[in-house]
Amino acid sequence: MATWNSRGLRGSTLEDLINFTNETYRDKGIALIQKIPTPIKPISIDKSTRHITLAYFEQKSSVDYIGVVQGIPVCFDAKECNKDTFALQNIHEHQYRFMEEYEKQNAISFILLFFTERNEMYYVPFRDIKIFYERGLNGGRKSIRYEEIDKTYKIGSTPGAPVHYLEQLQMDLTFRD
Repeated sequence: MATWNSRGLRGSTLEDLINFTNETYRDKGIALIQKIPTPIKPISIDKSTRHITLAYFEQKSSVDYIGVVQGIPVCFDAKECNKDTFALQNIHEHQYRFMEEYEKQNAISFILLFFTERNEMYYVPFRDIKIFYERGLNGGRKSIRYEEIDKTYKIGSTPGAPVHYLEQLQMDLTFRD
């Protein structure tokens, strides 16, 4: 069982940038995307500051973000890796199944994958995640190499949207038509 304080601040900067972008999208009336909090069970609380010092994840989370973009339901997870390889074990089975079920409802699922060493971020459509994930389940490579990422889905930034992923979402929608 993982503890809440064991992960430190890993990913918090990435999430801050995505949250800021989502606020901009909301303010402009473009999208309404919310961060889904992971329920925790506090174990130890510092009585003087009333801060949680130790907690356990109460249940498995689905994905990091869920919402709607111009009437289209979307869900996604934010992931990062510090090498040119992203281990598929970082997409937990319950997350994969949630995204798969979401897609079956004519919704859009994806991950935002940040290669920290390269300072590059990519939108990875669920159809690609599915290929990589099933490859791993069938005895193949259990990771995604940087070279395998579709570079046309590289995410840039715009004023107010440091993780401007809507253009890549539009490309994904166009691919589906």
